[in-house]
Amino acid sequence: MTLRNSALAALSGILLAAAFPTFDISLLAWFGLVPLFVALKDQTTKNGFWLGGIAGLFYFAGTVHWVTNSVHFYGGVPLVPASLVTLLLCSFLALFIALFAAVLVHQKGRHPGLFIIAAPAIWTSLELARTYVFSGFPWSLLGYSQYRFLPVIQMADLTGVYGVSFVIVLVNAALAEAVLDRKKYPVLVAACVLALALGYGYLKLRTPEGLGTIRISVIQGNIEQDKKWDPAFQAQTLGTYKRLTREALAQRPDLVIWPETATPFYFTGVAPADQVLTEDLKTFVRQNKVPLLFGSPTYEVQPNRRIVGRNSAFLLSEDGQTEAVYHKIHLVPFGEYVPLKSVLFFVDKMVQAIGDFQAGDEYTVMTVRDRNGSGTRLSTVICYEIIFPDLVRRFVDKGASVITTVTNDAWFGTTAAPYQHFSMAVFRAIENRVPVARAANTGISGFVDSQGNILAASGIFREAHLTQTITPGTNKTFYTRFGDLFSYACVVVSLIMLAGRPRKTSQPVS
Repeated sequence: MTLRNSALAALSGILLAAAFPTFDISLLAWFGLVPLFVALKDQTTKNGFWLGGIAGLFYFAGTVHWVTNSVHFYGGVPLVPASLVTLLLCSFLALFIALFAAVLVHQKGRHPGLFIIAAPAIWTSLELARTYVFSGFPWSLLGYSQYRFLPVIQMADLTGVYGVSFVIVLVNAALAEAVLDRKKYPVLVAACVLALALGYGYLKLRTPEGLGTIRISVIQGNIEQDKKWDPAFQAQTLGTYKRLTREALAQRPDLVIWPETATPFYFTGVAPADQVLTEDLKTFVRQNKVPLLFGSPTYEVQPNRRIVGRNSAFLLSEDGQTEAVYHKIHLVPFGEYVPLKSVLFFVDKMVQAIGDFQAGDEYTVMTVRDRNGSGTRLSTVICYEIIFPDLVRRFVDKGASVITTVTNDAWFGTTAAPYQHFSMAVFRAIENRVPVARAANTGISGFVDSQGNILAASGIFREAHLTQTITPGTNKTFYTRFGDLFSYACVVVSLIMLAGRPRKTSQPVS
């Protein structure tokens, strides 16, 4: 493994990272893996693993560097240990790219003619694995880099975001074959697949949305994280949300949405102060006669007197009554709970200021009545949950025709993370053909239609309210019904190719 090959691998990681927000040079993803493929030529499986690891380390260092900001400024961890936490996470994520490169070298030595299919199938399989292993962290999936390239990502309603990653890697593999071996047929195969994806995309973009509308206002309070739970700023926080809501009501919305944990108290809590503030919020809703969806921490006292906290969302009807409650299902490890707490007991204090929650287990579908009396069925996902394709599609499969998401992205600071987080909502909209309304404490708040068009988006770290009329989804997509079928097919194809008998003696990539 030479310095040249290591530099090529690092270059791939840099090119891929630059395809994501906030650089947003999405074109780079279509050839960003070519330097890595060139570096893998004539390598052993072991060297392939290390070269893949180098590419992965640069790739993820360039896209998830914001973790340092979250852990340092809001987790209270000193800068150096916080940076080491980020390095550890990037190294873990890089293992998936390392494994990709090692398996690819091994596979091409056995079946060189199948490289054009093996590369995208193995990559897709490992992206799927990254979604689930150790609770999952599917951030920076390669397909997300194309969130603005609407024609090519419409296929997500069949394959999910993973299918877009598949096509990108297929094109990279074809270009590498053309560069290394002057082969033309892989380029023709990739061109045909890309043409099919684009043809399907343009067809979908010309398909009109369904009938019916709902008008929604999202409120961005821009509450500083260190003031959010300070009792001295409790009245100020609620006053900000009420003021912005009154301003938004001039747009005559059918629903108003506040962000995750917008209430600086336990809604429905048993403490006297919580009861007073709960009734005050209900009175506010009754006075304005518009349903309100908002996030609030909640807790339950179980029979054994154990207090169980939850990250929850409430829908209040226009008369101030609780219409529905959703408890967050997929919690953030080390942020909302400590995994393997009996083993990692020493980590407990790092999350005390954030909370130690218990996950919900119900995919709640709510109904909002508009001013004409007709109902729209919607669901909300809280913060981190929007990055999990299968979780979101389950709400739609249960009947939601609009997806809302409430979040507090203050943890990210002014890094690329808020922009990356928002971009993933584009895919959830296309995958399920439902619009997405997003309310974020510090931004980005906004709306995405069922074709992935960003209808409105706020700036970050500023107060804002946005109102948009959106069209609910009408039909379940293939992805909504069957989930990650395409990705699991890639897993099967990868295993078959690896298990099959080699056509000739194992040899380095050539």
